[in-house]
Amino acid sequence: MAAPSTPPRTGPSTGLRTGPSTGLRTGPSTGLRTGLLQPGVRRREVWAWAMYDFANSGYTTVVITAVFSAYFVAVVAGNAPWATFVWTLALSVSYALVMMTAPVIGAYADAHANKKQLLWLTTLGCVGFTALLYFAAPGALALAIVGLVLSNYFFGTGENLIAAFLTELARPRALGRVSGWGWSLGYVGGLVSLGASLAYISWAQAHGQGAADFVPVSMLITAGLFLLASLPTLFMLRERAQPQSGRAAHTAWTQVRHTLGHLADLPDLRRFLVCTVLYQAGIQAVITLAAIYANQAFHFNTQQTILLVLVVNITAALGAFAFGHVQDCVGHVRLIAFTLLGWIVMVLLAWAAPDERMFWVAANLAGLCMGASQSAGRALVGLLAPPAQEAEFFGLWGLAVKLASIIGPLTYGAASWITQGDHRQSLLITGSYFVAGLWTLRGVKAARGHRAARRFRRIGA
Repeated sequence: MAAPSTPPRTGPSTGLRTGPSTGLRTGPSTGLRTGLLQPGVRRREVWAWAMYDFANSGYTTVVITAVFSAYFVAVVAGNAPWATFVWTLALSVSYALVMMTAPVIGAYADAHANKKQLLWLTTLGCVGFTALLYFAAPGALALAIVGLVLSNYFFGTGENLIAAFLTELARPRALGRVSGWGWSLGYVGGLVSLGASLAYISWAQAHGQGAADFVPVSMLITAGLFLLASLPTLFMLRERAQPQSGRAAHTAWTQVRHTLGHLADLPDLRRFLVCTVLYQAGIQAVITLAAIYANQAFHFNTQQTILLVLVVNITAALGAFAFGHVQDCVGHVRLIAFTLLGWIVMVLLAWAAPDERMFWVAANLAGLCMGASQSAGRALVGLLAPPAQEAEFFGLWGLAVKLASIIGPLTYGAASWITQGDHRQSLLITGSYFVAGLWTLRGVKAARGHRAARRFRRIGA
């Protein structure tokens, strides 16, 4: 929702509460600092890290899912027969760019210990090109496509970079919990941005303005909230990694080729990356096409679709926060398997729903599973990634998510075309990715993979 990526969230008032259930007590004996966080990490820094999830989630919620997508098709492209295809193609291009550059940017960040500097760049890039969408007037197709492709590219790249800080903040046994704090706060951030945009849209509509007037302004609102909410991260989060001696910029490609060539030494991580592509293909299709499915299968209007997005974000936040605590107890792999079963049930409910009441049940189940599976996937990558190479391996994870972001929606689109617009059958076909992901997950052993990651060595190590 980063988010589509996948690329996969809570603050002091939600996840960072005091009391024995979380270990967030004040004083020298704080259980959080000694039990959950790495040495030297302060609570406010964890909050600052999680605030980036709050900041960037507004982009996916408002631009990709709820507001600009429909505006692009109906107003910018004038409801042309090819409009939806061009929207999907533009997103696919941006995801392909992230795929091609993520491992190299990750390797470069590891070599120079400059994730923070790159995060500044990606944040300003996403904010700037989101603001550029203000000028996407009716017929301004080229400008809208450029703004969409580049804003989504910077969003996806930044999503990988912020994820790579996770292992610097949390101890291995607390990765799921801390990741869950971030994901759950991210869904809250999406709600805030969507709520602010919709408040303005409602005011504008009451004063007789049309979509060409109020949607561009909502892009400025989204960009401004992204920049404002990201400031705690950009100013308070520390870069703890050390530059890798002898790792010049030109060696980034060499290191990436080495890593890909030696993934056989990390069989559990390799298998989980394949699993990620499969189940994320299903998730990304749901994120990208949920509004279309609701409209086509159940004839939701704009107000119902907006309400659907709001409610699903709430359940997703609850799922990410609650299951973030559970996964550290039951295990990352087991929790992911549980959520994939939930996704399969959701697909069957949405496919068989005779009316919108059962569809609402399916949608809320999707929200719970989305928050839990996204958080658990990021935490498991942190557990399986070799030390000192987290940014590089989170780049590979981002590559897997972005590949899924292309495969899933295109599969749904192709199925819809083949079945002559049968969206129920298209959902059922796309849902098979969850079954394939669950089957692939069977061979992943977290403890064995964690030991293998500690034995893994870089070139020349």
